[in-house]
Amino acid sequence: MKRLLVTGASGFLGSRIVKFYSGKYDVLAPGHSEMDITDEENVYKVFKNFKPHFVIHSAAVSDVGMCDREPERSWKINVDGSRNIAAASAEFHAKCLLCSSDQVYFGSNVKGLHREDEIVSPANTYGREKKKAEEECLDKNPECVLLRLSWMYDTRTMSEWEHSDFFRTLLSRLQAQEDLCYPVYDVRGITDVNEVLFNFEKTLELKGGVYNFGSPNDKNTYETVRAMFMGLKWDAARLKRNEEAFASNPRNISMSPAKLNQCGITFLPTLEALIRNGSRIDTDMK
Repeated sequence: MKRLLVTGASGFLGSRIVKFYSGKYDVLAPGHSEMDITDEENVYKVFKNFKPHFVIHSAAVSDVGMCDREPERSWKINVDGSRNIAAASAEFHAKCLLCSSDQVYFGSNVKGLHREDEIVSPANTYGREKKKAEEECLDKNPECVLLRLSWMYDTRTMSEWEHSDFFRTLLSRLQAQEDLCYPVYDVRGITDVNEVLFNFEKTLELKGGVYNFGSPNDKNTYETVRAMFMGLKWDAARLKRNEEAFASNPRNISMSPAKLNQCGITFLPTLEALIRNGSRIDTDMK
């Protein structure tokens, strides 16, 4: 059985990677006490002992606000830690997938869907850290596959401590008869995490480099949710427009799927996936 090393196994994505691939691979998901990714020597020791064939690096400080408040800490994890994983993967000949973010596109003046060859200058700390991590990882290990992930959601909760995401928050507010307010100055893909999990394995055959990895979407968040409600015949009157968020600096971080599609890997468009998942939920929201 092939060996798979997963970092960030206590997080939203990492915990699902472990559950999805356990049984198919011999999975090692070390906690911080077992492998501190910011400690290069410690990382190499774990790699030497486990000898992974594949690595999925999902560990990160992904809270944008926390990165702004604690940039030194987040840099050590998001940049230094990623570089250590990439370098160890090269040393021990393991195929390495590193999770980057659509936040690298925040601040771009390019209109429409963003492509991987676009020159980016991220407008927030998290985006700048992810961009730097991509550069340093490819420098240390040109065979690294860097996946720019979008905003993810699941339709189920994995554990009691897990916070709600986009989809589950939407459902809980509707069931509580609360109105929902979404920004009109924010355009981005919103992706079913289960598609991400399924497609990870396909990326193991990709050449090293950067790939947009998520559902395409060309609508702002308010328009997206409204279109979802209309498609499901839910009560769209409960939706409100948030015209304050991002008003001074409109955000468009929607990603082009063209490069990934050329490699035979696809994601459902955001709206199509939301309607499909919404139709499976037994609610009284119509």
